[in-house]
Amino acid sequence: MIRILASILRWLLARLYKIEVAGRHHLDDLDENVLVVANHTSFLDALLLYLFLPFPVTFAINTHQSRQWYVRAFRDVVRLFPLDPANPLSIRTLIQQLQQGERVVIFPEGRITVTGALMKVYNGPGLVAVKSGAQVLPVAINGAQYTTFSRLKNKVRLRWFPKITLTIMAPRRIEPPQNLRGRDQREYAGKRLSDLMVEMVFQADAANHNLFKSLLDARNIHGGSHGVVEDPQKTRLSYNDLLLRIILLGRWFKTRTGRGDKVGVLLPNMNGAVVTFWALVAQDRVPAMLNFTAGAKGMVSACETAGLKTVVTSRQFIRRADLDEAVAALADKVEILYLEDLAKDIARADKLKAWIASRLEALINSQVDCQTDPDAAAVVLFTSGSEGVPKGVVLSHRNLLANIRQLTTRFDFNAHDVLLNAMPMFHAFGLTGGTLLPILSGMRTVLYPSPLHYRVIPELAYDTGATILFGTNTFLAGYAKAAHPYDFYSVRYVFAGAERLKPETRELWQQKFGVRIFEGYGATECSPVVAGNTPMDYRPGSVGRLMPGMAYQLEAVAGLEQGGRLHVRGPNVMAGYLLHDRPGELVAPQSVFGPGWYDTGDIVTIDADGFIYIQGRVKRFAKVAGEMISLSVAENLAAKLWPDEQHAAIAVDDPGKGEKVVLLTERPGADRSALLEQARREGVGELALPRQVITVSQIPLLGIGKIDYLRAAALAEDRLAAHRD
Repeated sequence: MIRILASILRWLLARLYKIEVAGRHHLDDLDENVLVVANHTSFLDALLLYLFLPFPVTFAINTHQSRQWYVRAFRDVVRLFPLDPANPLSIRTLIQQLQQGERVVIFPEGRITVTGALMKVYNGPGLVAVKSGAQVLPVAINGAQYTTFSRLKNKVRLRWFPKITLTIMAPRRIEPPQNLRGRDQREYAGKRLSDLMVEMVFQADAANHNLFKSLLDARNIHGGSHGVVEDPQKTRLSYNDLLLRIILLGRWFKTRTGRGDKVGVLLPNMNGAVVTFWALVAQDRVPAMLNFTAGAKGMVSACETAGLKTVVTSRQFIRRADLDEAVAALADKVEILYLEDLAKDIARADKLKAWIASRLEALINSQVDCQTDPDAAAVVLFTSGSEGVPKGVVLSHRNLLANIRQLTTRFDFNAHDVLLNAMPMFHAFGLTGGTLLPILSGMRTVLYPSPLHYRVIPELAYDTGATILFGTNTFLAGYAKAAHPYDFYSVRYVFAGAERLKPETRELWQQKFGVRIFEGYGATECSPVVAGNTPMDYRPGSVGRLMPGMAYQLEAVAGLEQGGRLHVRGPNVMAGYLLHDRPGELVAPQSVFGPGWYDTGDIVTIDADGFIYIQGRVKRFAKVAGEMISLSVAENLAAKLWPDEQHAAIAVDDPGKGEKVVLLTERPGADRSALLEQARREGVGELALPRQVITVSQIPLLGIGKIDYLRAAALAEDRLAAHRD
């Protein structure tokens, strides 16, 4: 009778929730004793595993929960093992059952998620796996969090029957080093199991479609009326509003550009830029995001590198940003399309068709032409050019979606979050983190066109109730100094990247606002996030641990005793480069470790727990008297002495020692003796100190706040030459 009832229930649930079980082939590799671990998304989870796993299991359940009426009702049907985590005897009995060939299901989080992301993973289940020698079989549950049986009410739009997927991953064992005992072994097992759970959730939701399909999925999950984009004009767009504009603008692009064309986008952080990006994607065009702070020469160079024939911009933006001369130079090379001209070409009938299609997904395909392969180019971004000629970086749909999923696996973003994004969309940080991530995750992103308005942005954060903020160290320090202590009252996550986070900035945010800054590390070539500190894995001074799905190798560097040159591989690593001397040709990344690996060019050390510490770029090292010296050391010393000014250490040729370090600083009256005293206090060798200190009125910066080392080096050479003369 029980089997018949289970079969009926399995049939019913499979049809109501369109349940799919993926990865069944991994069951062929199972031993007798197996510990099944799953993420805990809803009250349905145990029932789903009981009905859809093809073998009988025992559920390890908290002793307190086992006394609840809804659990007691199933005692005669399902095998339960009441587990008291605080009782060593209880854990020992569970280990013995596993050793005797029992197959046990356990939820390592110990509770149903209330954030939508993984909760804290306890050490106990990891220790059980180690002591029993059992195989660990990860099973990822996805979709049940959107049912009415979850605990995400008022955080996501709950539905009666969303699609549910169970993904069975490859079984594995947790095997700690032989020298670990007691508490150390328990902590090791817990960390490995936690990493396994994160990797499981990430891999189970790997995107196999394009950006536009992901946008439609986000609309279905969060609802068409859910607001997702807002700009300083207080115009808020819902998913339906966004799709309406995408359809209208996309049809305009379709008549003026060819399928697969790379189209330049020269727009600030406004709703128009977001709509333009998605309209191009929807019609199988590739947006190439132009850096409008690069000047006419830089933008013309980018157009040549990417082989652009068309650039989309706005007359109003060109006038306000004083870019008339730059656009005139571009007009000699490419066709300029102005968004203001769109309104003249749209008939009322077109607006009506687009409105209907934006509400009915079945009609959208008749209005857009997005059949893009996930591995096709999705966007072209350009490197900052801080140390050389900017290159075009081609990121695929899969690259961008993987990086977004890596972030949502690590952080508990939800549809009530408000993300304030002043980072420009021509920068990977501003595009992926500040724009695509919130739109595809149901968050509202509030756009602002310039990160340099230090007094305006804190006020905007206060006015909009921002909960998430992105920035570089330079920008975050500026906001903190200008802001009222209550301006960031609603902020729960602040992410820093693109340049090193100074301890002074971290401490200022903690003391003034009570907010912890999560420093991360990335590269445009990696979509961009490579590593990051998280609420569960946080270590000040580091840039955190690698994102899930990524691997690393360290290449030895002559003259360095610790660390090495970082190479990474993962689903977020770019498709390839576009180079100015090879326009239109996609050049795969080169690495000594072979295809698929990306050479970051950064020197790092990595501790036993996987936390990465950036020592500097290979190009940011000087070879002084035969030793490799990080230029960051001199900059850090200067920053501690004079935290209110910018400093740039430059390596220049020296006939006697090969190279020497020169410090450019904005500090009036700065001299080498003060740096020498600071170095002695910190135990820094004199070889790392600058031989000369040059005071300048302003250190050259790029549009995103990073030091422009090309112009800084030229400035240093000019000053040294003038001094010699």
